[in-house]
Amino acid sequence: MAVEHLNLTVNKGEFFVFIGPSGCGKTTTLKMINRLTDLSAGSIFIDGKNVSDYNVHELRWNIGYVLQQIALFPHLTVAENIAIVPEMKKWEKETIRRRIDVLLKMVGLDPKIYREKKPDELSGGQQQRVGVVRALAADPDIILMDEPFSALDP
Repeated sequence: MAVEHLNLTVNKGEFFVFIGPSGCGKTTTLKMINRLTDLSAGSIFIDGKNVSDYNVHELRWNIGYVLQQIALFPHLTVAENIAIVPEMKKWEKETIRRRIDVLLKMVGLDPKIYREKKPDELSGGQQQRVGVVRALAADPDIILMDEPFSALDP
């Protein structure tokens, strides 16, 4: 069992960090929050509702998740990768386009240059920044980050 006897509350607007050695359950805990890993016991609640009672897709649409292993879709452009959740949430195309541009600028990637590039045309650090931006794209209520800056220079 990777996680045992964890009991915590994270309040709205609060930053919370798990620190520990490899294999102690940090990633497993994050995956249980967004239902990528099933709970073998216990419960996780978001806004007073058990995560198992949410539609899994709606749950994940409201949780941005940045992985250490980037995981961009290789066949999609940078803009298409970022637009995935806003499109699922049926945002207007112009709103999505503006959001992509704002977020790319925020992480130092010129939208005119990067929005039509494919992930294999980017450095590891640029891919990681796009992964962070994708997690922020739909303005989620919760952002889970699993060593999101490991591929980035300080």
